[in-house]
Amino acid sequence: MSPVTWRTLGETAPIWPGREWPLGATWTPERTNFAVYAPNATSAQLCLFDEDDRETRYELTEQTLGIWHGALPDIRPGQRYGYRVDGPWDPKNGYRFNPHKLLLDPYGLATSGTIIAEQPIYGAREGEPAVRDLTDSSGYTARSVVVDPSFDWEGDELLVTRWRETVIYELHVKGFTKLHDRIPEELRGTYAGLAHPAVTSYLRDLGVTAVELLPVQQFFSEPALLDRGLTNYWGYNTISYFAPDASYSSSGDRGGQVAEFKNMVKALHREGIEVILDVVYNHTAEAGPDGPTLSFRGLDDRGFYKRVLPDPAHGGFDDRYWDVTGCGNTVDAWNPLALRLILDSLRYWVTEMHVDGFRFDLMSALTRTGYDVDFNCALLIAIDQDPILRHVKLIAEPWDVSMDGYLVGRMPPQWAEWNDQYRDTIRDFWRGNAPIHAVATRLAGSSDLYADDGRTASNSINFITAHDGFTVRDLVSYDHKHNEANGEDNRDGTDNNRSWNHGAEGETDDPGIVALRRRQAANLMATLCLSNGVPMLTAGDERGRTQGGNNNAYCQDNEISWLDWGADNAWLDVYEVTKAALRLRREHPALRQRHWFEGRPTIAAGPRDLVWLHPAGRPMTDGDWGDAGLKAVGMFVSGRPLREPGPQGQQMLDASFLLWFNAHDHAIDVALPENEWVRVGEVVLSTDPDVPEGSRIEAGTSMRLDAHTVVVVRSL
Repeated sequence: MSPVTWRTLGETAPIWPGREWPLGATWTPERTNFAVYAPNATSAQLCLFDEDDRETRYELTEQTLGIWHGALPDIRPGQRYGYRVDGPWDPKNGYRFNPHKLLLDPYGLATSGTIIAEQPIYGAREGEPAVRDLTDSSGYTARSVVVDPSFDWEGDELLVTRWRETVIYELHVKGFTKLHDRIPEELRGTYAGLAHPAVTSYLRDLGVTAVELLPVQQFFSEPALLDRGLTNYWGYNTISYFAPDASYSSSGDRGGQVAEFKNMVKALHREGIEVILDVVYNHTAEAGPDGPTLSFRGLDDRGFYKRVLPDPAHGGFDDRYWDVTGCGNTVDAWNPLALRLILDSLRYWVTEMHVDGFRFDLMSALTRTGYDVDFNCALLIAIDQDPILRHVKLIAEPWDVSMDGYLVGRMPPQWAEWNDQYRDTIRDFWRGNAPIHAVATRLAGSSDLYADDGRTASNSINFITAHDGFTVRDLVSYDHKHNEANGEDNRDGTDNNRSWNHGAEGETDDPGIVALRRRQAANLMATLCLSNGVPMLTAGDERGRTQGGNNNAYCQDNEISWLDWGADNAWLDVYEVTKAALRLRREHPALRQRHWFEGRPTIAAGPRDLVWLHPAGRPMTDGDWGDAGLKAVGMFVSGRPLREPGPQGQQMLDASFLLWFNAHDHAIDVALPENEWVRVGEVVLSTDPDVPEGSRIEAGTSMRLDAHTVVVVRSL
């Protein structure tokens, strides 16, 4: 493909001086102000594109504190634009200016088009990294779009759901709705599709209070993937941090995607569902030094990306990127303008797009001062002091790809964390391979990780699966990953799956194996929903979604990843268990407590708030906790009264619960101890077909639990 035809007006095209703030393209009916940061550039041009893709260039003659700026009248929303920036070409010293490359505005509110993985998008000549490439990239790359920010929110506000009442549902905008037959075909796979009543009512009825969207900030697929005929489906390859990804828009890519995203948020808020964005500020789509020049690299490569330690052989500066993300580069969040961009972007999504919170991908990479993890780093301090950001939901993926980046249990108090120790322990338990003391710790909220610094169980985001790894169905159906479709000879993806195929690898017609798998899936979902902490479900796990054993489907934008809404292959019994468990959690504060359990009465002569029971009916002893052969435990949670006071300081009363978890591969008898507080209970959730819901259980008797079962008894 050849570059598009363009014309240059040069100095004959008038431009007003404008101002250096705010950064980006700021539209008003009178004028549009353009401002872009390129501190070491020698010149900058604003490039506008008409409907025939003809280019008009305007020389930006004003520069203030490294920001090039100008303003134009008569610009309409939907106008496509970009920048061309010139300056030193000295890659060894971090200068990669190339006016032949059209650059996206880092503060652009929308993008139009995509990239074509051919030589013109690269700043250096192919095979000669020190030589500037002179081919024009405008026909091979995207444009930023001027946006009218006005929108009628109809009184919509952030929901501010309490953490202990939160149930997170991680989903992919496209994959969740692409195959949904109750959504009009033209809306499937889009923001508008996610706003459809068929979706919002499903989420509400299931018991979800927040959706966590896989990356929706504008991203592009890596050229290497495009060369293999694949795409970056998950979206962890961001390039424009203010723009909703245009590929999920049913309204085109000239700014309609912004209003469509806002309408989606408004529709979800109407159903009481918060919107959390999975954000990727740790790296960009420009990859390593040999990656494409799309935006930041052509504006401030030296300042925006971290470099390895200075090397005297390079004159005190080493242009090799310091990479703790595994994606070729690491954003230098210590750099003032990179930090400003991250904070401005976060505030924009809260104030202008009404987003309720964020999950930060590879957060450890952003906590670095220099090269060391630093909990007093600029980003954490700035967020903690920001009057807007400190009040939204903040979730860290508390690790990166380095040895020192594993920070589970160590983030600052206002941050919740993905708790992979919960994931690993509960997976191991239900395949019969976890110490019972570790299981109890995770069920009760992971106090070993969060109780020592004033945090609560709500700081723990409990999950069994996520986008990265097996689905629940695959977790109980495969011993090994099957990623051949990714084109990497099955080398990609983790081998540490902690999975169990229950006797056959993959799908099978054996009714005994299928029944056991479905029971185990129900056990996993019930355990997740009833553990203390914040549960995060992965979309479709409640219905038995499968990826055919692919545990790294990042590049599978097809039926491998999309949710099948058909009933024929769905595990709807697992759905019913999940829905029932979430209903119990929602209706009973005893099952989502804010205060830590103390193992002692909340009032004089009352029951202990938490008692762990051996199947023999006695409280667990030190010897029991060390019994490697014990694979079952009872959890008595008292609701009379709760340790937590009511909203006006009143004493709160709830039912008490006895939860039994049996991971043995054989049936066991459990004794229901005599006590003075609970005499009769009712089974309100059961994965044991011989212990139906509604059964009455009396203290002082015994109950037989089948192998691999969860039974929940509520006091009457």
